[in-house]
Amino acid sequence: MFSFDLQATDGTARTGVIRTPRGEIRTPAFMPVGTAATVKAMMPESVRATGADILLGNTYHLMLRPGAERIHRLGGLHRFMNWDRPILTDSGGFQVMSLAELRKLTEKGVTFRSHIDGSKHELTPERSMEIQKLLGSDIVMCFDECPALPADDARVAESMRLSMRWAQRSRDAFGDRPGHALFGIQQGGVTRDLREESAEALTRIGFDGYAIGGLAVGEGQEAMFGVLDYAPGMLPEDRPRYLMGVGKPDDIVGAVKRGVDMMDCVLPSRSGRTGQAFTRRGVVNIKNARHQDDPRPLDEQCTCPACSNYSRAYLHHVFRSQEIISSMLLTWHNLHYFQELMDGMRGAIAEARFDAWEETFHAERAKGDIEPI
Repeated sequence: MFSFDLQATDGTARTGVIRTPRGEIRTPAFMPVGTAATVKAMMPESVRATGADILLGNTYHLMLRPGAERIHRLGGLHRFMNWDRPILTDSGGFQVMSLAELRKLTEKGVTFRSHIDGSKHELTPERSMEIQKLLGSDIVMCFDECPALPADDARVAESMRLSMRWAQRSRDAFGDRPGHALFGIQQGGVTRDLREESAEALTRIGFDGYAIGGLAVGEGQEAMFGVLDYAPGMLPEDRPRYLMGVGKPDDIVGAVKRGVDMMDCVLPSRSGRTGQAFTRRGVVNIKNARHQDDPRPLDEQCTCPACSNYSRAYLHHVFRSQEIISSMLLTWHNLHYFQELMDGMRGAIAEARFDAWEETFHAERAKGDIEPI
């Protein structure tokens, strides 16, 4: 009912297929973020048209509004948001730590006040599993704690061991749910011994997939890649490996090169809403005046609606005019670009030419944007 087929490797880069009852997920996979049961500025069918096989929903936001029980009564998250393909839900732990107010952490879990209305809530491994079951997600994440970096080793170790105890409780509470998968989350900051200890603890418990957590939280790309040089290899080879919250195109390429299979990030949609477009030649800031008389597309090689049908001049105009179509077109373009990136890597790995593909990727980006008219 849920399986992972590793089809090819090139160095430590991998490509394969995750099979679920709701459809296949080609890896390496980028998951657009649908925080509150929507990828902002996009219709679900438009998200699918970009090439996305799976979306991410957010347990913390959905439990606060509209509520997991309400979504369950209305037929589950897939029906609620009109997305019939796989959905992964995060556990809520990261948002509790980063967004919630007056939070209190204990062995049992976390109590906090909502950032929306100040109402009091408790989130434990058991409650996180219950919420994600009510939502009906296909891939469920363990409840964990993620300290912000930098942090000293003692703090990171304490947090990691708490997360491992919570992982066991999450596994126990998840139970037997055919067709649904539970992923454990490796923690340990940037310390190799702690990452190893965490990986061993998770492997003993046993999960359908494994995430690399606690990165992209302020440590910088060099430190993140330093961890990714060894962390994926500590996790079972026959299960998917998911790097949480990453990221920029060069972060994604570097992560795939090091053995990561899945990623998610708000960057393509958030950047689209703020006038940033990702192209083969780097980031274009459509708000800049240089684009106001430019009849050319964002990217002449791109086949998305924004590039096929609209000029830079138009995109500049609608962004400056704060028209809703600006967010729609730029978000669609960015999601298309990210999915095209993943497709390119999948093909390169399958044909054992990833190094050459990566060299071309970096060389194109180093050129910078096309010259102004």
